[in-house]
Amino acid sequence: MTRWGILATGRIAATFVEDLRLLPDAEVVAVGSRSADTARAFADRHGIPRAYGSWPELAADPEVDVVYVATPHAAHLDATLTCLSAGKAVLCEKPITLDRAGAQRLVDTARANDLFLMEAMWMRCNPAVLRVQELIAEGAVGEVTSVQADFGVAGPFPPEHRMRARALGGGALLDLGVYPVGLAHLLLGAPDHVRAWAKLGPEGVDENTGIVLGYDSGAVASLTCGMIGATPVAATITGTTGRIELAPPFYRPARVTLHGAGTGGPVEVPVDLTGGGYQYEAAEVQRCLREGLRESPLVPHAATLEVMGLLDTIRAQIGVTYP
Repeated sequence: MTRWGILATGRIAATFVEDLRLLPDAEVVAVGSRSADTARAFADRHGIPRAYGSWPELAADPEVDVVYVATPHAAHLDATLTCLSAGKAVLCEKPITLDRAGAQRLVDTARANDLFLMEAMWMRCNPAVLRVQELIAEGAVGEVTSVQADFGVAGPFPPEHRMRARALGGGALLDLGVYPVGLAHLLLGAPDHVRAWAKLGPEGVDENTGIVLGYDSGAVASLTCGMIGATPVAATITGTTGRIELAPPFYRPARVTLHGAGTGGPVEVPVDLTGGGYQYEAAEVQRCLREGLRESPLVPHAATLEVMGLLDTIRAQIGVTYP
């Protein structure tokens, strides 16, 4: 049985806890927040035995095997350092930090303390996305030449909302764009060329962003993210002999369609998903802990660092900085 601690009490933490119930070898034993009242309310709502009014108290709980960090991303660095410094394995929400330097600090700390650390990029653990990788490896669409993906939400978000707050790492790129960028990186690796443009809002964060990644192989990725209009949140992967379409939302697609040479037309790839989808990344964490791994082969540290570096490059081009 893997005993989980939950750090933060927002919507994503609640969904994660509910999905953990789908794993028979998972148990949530504690929750921590900066407010004791908030932690207790969350614990009562989800049947969690212990509630703590500070992150260090949660991290010090001897019965917690791994902590899921679910704060807004501006707090990921401090929260994860608190847990790693206390000897706890960590699954930290994405993006793992605000920049590559922070991500590198977490990876270095985990390695120095011989602890497991994984970014909660659940897309990379989703069975449908894993099946897409298998199809590509099997040559179902030939050599991948293009990845197109979008993630835009309608808003509007008031000025005080975390999506618009520079101090909280606001903007579309880190919150939403990490998915299209992450998908392109998953399928094509680190690009050789990066070009980006964005419309910035009055707070200095990106409202609407376009990204083109170029590869010396000739492949390209065309990606968008935004918070001023709802986009399909779909993805298309094109190869020399066919294409794969990921139905919305592409990071946990409800449907995968293969258009390949010799298929006789569109083929629906079976997708059997349950729950909200967070249980798959939790199961991967538990597998790694059982096997004594310090990082996941599905979400390796190198991929996390490369994607964070890409986001740094894109932010520099569009002119978004954080205090």
